[in-house]
Amino acid sequence: MADPTLYLFDGYNVLRASGIEEPAELVDRLASFVALRGVRGVVVFDGPGTDKEYGALSVRYAPDADAVLERLAAEHRATEQVMLVSSDLAVRGTSGQEVMKVTSKLFAAELGDMGDSRPQPSRLADRVDEQTRAWLERLRRGRK
Repeated sequence: MADPTLYLFDGYNVLRASGIEEPAELVDRLASFVALRGVRGVVVFDGPGTDKEYGALSVRYAPDADAVLERLAAEHRATEQVMLVSSDLAVRGTSGQEVMKVTSKLFAAELGDMGDSRPQPSRLADRVDEQTRAWLERLRRGRK
């Protein structure tokens, strides 16, 4: 069963804390994060842009991202678990005591721990250089 948590991300706040340079890369990482955990997420960026959906992640743009995050927290906190990811003290304070909160810096560390999602080689031969592979083959055949 999927976790009922709704994650609300302060877009540029998380972007700065994560060290990621492009919003598109952050959106990609957040889409993977929510998909892997079976949760929903909304990332809100200040400024103009086109709202989009990436699976369980909604990307929104607004003149005041903080106001949108506060409104979303208020709308959902009575019916589901809400996790607000922001370091903005005003947003964290006005989102309500029912809302779980984590700073962007702490969340960025967790996001960074997800690492590279590309498949890793599963055989030893795929992970060693050619010289080492040849040396191991000689050992296997009883030659030094």
